[in-house]
Amino acid sequence: MTRVLLTGAAGFAGSHCLRHILETTDWTIVCPVTFSHRGVPQRIVSAVDPGKLHRVHVVKADLSAPVGRITAESFGEIDYIVNYASESHVDRSIVDPVGFVSNNVALILQLLEYARQARPKMFVQVSIDEVYGPAPMGYAHQEWDPVIPSNPYSASKAAQEAIAVAYWRTYGIPVVLLNAMNLIGEMQDGEKYLPLVIGRLLRGEVVPVHASPDGIVGARHYIHARNLADAIMFLLDRDVAMHNDGADRPDRFHIVGEVETDNLTLARMVADILGKPLRHELVDFHASRPGHDLRYALDGKKMAGLGWTAPVEFEESLRKTVLWTLEHPIWL
Repeated sequence: MTRVLLTGAAGFAGSHCLRHILETTDWTIVCPVTFSHRGVPQRIVSAVDPGKLHRVHVVKADLSAPVGRITAESFGEIDYIVNYASESHVDRSIVDPVGFVSNNVALILQLLEYARQARPKMFVQVSIDEVYGPAPMGYAHQEWDPVIPSNPYSASKAAQEAIAVAYWRTYGIPVVLLNAMNLIGEMQDGEKYLPLVIGRLLRGEVVPVHASPDGIVGARHYIHARNLADAIMFLLDRDVAMHNDGADRPDRFHIVGEVETDNLTLARMVADILGKPLRHELVDFHASRPGHDLRYALDGKKMAGLGWTAPVEFEESLRKTVLWTLEHPIWL
């Protein structure tokens, strides 16, 4: 029986991956958790159908500390490691950069040290578009473009990538890097942009829209967290790390939504779904939030060339997420 160690399963994106693996495989999933940071127990509970509970092993473990013998034995034999776990919000990284970055660096180091013992078939490091910094208008970053992070959060994710590459080179850990664009989906933290827009519209408040001083609105390729999980399973099924012999670096893949959407258009779409009028104001993207980038864009041709397409289209993802959140306002 295939056994995967899934970190961050109590977080927003990781819980969607947990649900996806349970629904599409017969694998056993080991979930190390502390429920600190942004981990919420309800996310794991909602992801696990009672009939599949026997396939989920929740282990209390602080992955920013060494994985001891007893914890490693609790994990059991591991075939794959999928690492979602990290502190993940720009504003918190700006308020406490030392604690924020130190935690994310310690986490990847200890997890890779564990991987040296476990020897998984693949170590998937889930990262973000922000490591490349802002994308100029009309350009989408390619895999292995220079990494130029703009804030402590994206710098910590770039550091995680660099450490993972070093362990690939030095110790032969079969690392695969994934950079995903901005995620949406059910049970997202209320501080993120989509829940923020939903909440403002429901309360009849003005929606802030980040823009440049000359009025160019920020844009993203939004993608549902289940689509990211589907892309991960697509790569695990193909054992892509096994086909990278002779390369001078690990394989890297961009997971991209199918359409670029500026944030004003997103707010209008949400308003239409809710049947609410939109009142908005353009806010200087950098003055209101130092270290913020106006536009992110990744090139997704590599994944498309392998045959992967996002199973749930953006508009459907957005509608389902908005309507679910309307029924579960506790997440706002």
